[in-house]
Amino acid sequence: MLDVGLTGGLGSGKSTVTALLAARGAFVIDADLLAREALATGSPGLAAVVAGLGPEVLHADGSLDRARLAARIFDDPTARALVEGVVHPEVARLTRLRRSQAPAGTRVVVHDVPLLVEAGLAERYHLVVVVECDERTRLARVQARGMPAADARARMAAQATDAERRAAADIVISNDGDLAALGEQVAALWPRLLAWSPAPGRGEPVGGTS
Repeated sequence: MLDVGLTGGLGSGKSTVTALLAARGAFVIDADLLAREALATGSPGLAAVVAGLGPEVLHADGSLDRARLAARIFDDPTARALVEGVVHPEVARLTRLRRSQAPAGTRVVVHDVPLLVEAGLAERYHLVVVVECDERTRLARVQARGMPAADARARMAAQATDAERRAAADIVISNDGDLAALGEQVAALWPRLLAWSPAPGRGEPVGGTS
């Protein structure tokens, strides 16, 4: 199976590309969903985070207050390192499990990893696909989904730059046009993925990062 690391900045349309690839037969592993599972209510991961950061990161019902946790770790490197030390190994374990559950005959596994470049994970995949888009368009998209502009700009500033993502990319998809244009690019990409010959030494996926 070909392991594709797919990434892109906030609002780039990465999830849409992932869905289009899934419709063509790719088996998708979403690192964000696995990161949520790693800190699910009652999990050892959540218990470890609470032990390190305190119960104030929980809702009254004992579930994780993800907004409060995100605010806590955004500008606190020690807290961020603690959470990453809990989440990343568990995401890696879950990734291996999910990959082993791919249906027989699966040829392409797409790992949807938002912070692939930031975490230095490019070599874990046979190739890296980056979805990029003009920052103003990205900002408009996330605002339309309800995120305040200030929060969106802060998150974008904390992510890799377009140049950094391109440097890690084997393939770049531009999503500055409409859905039809994006679909045409994915349609052209799919046979390339099916025919791709991985470079030696690449492609030992152990998970991503949220």
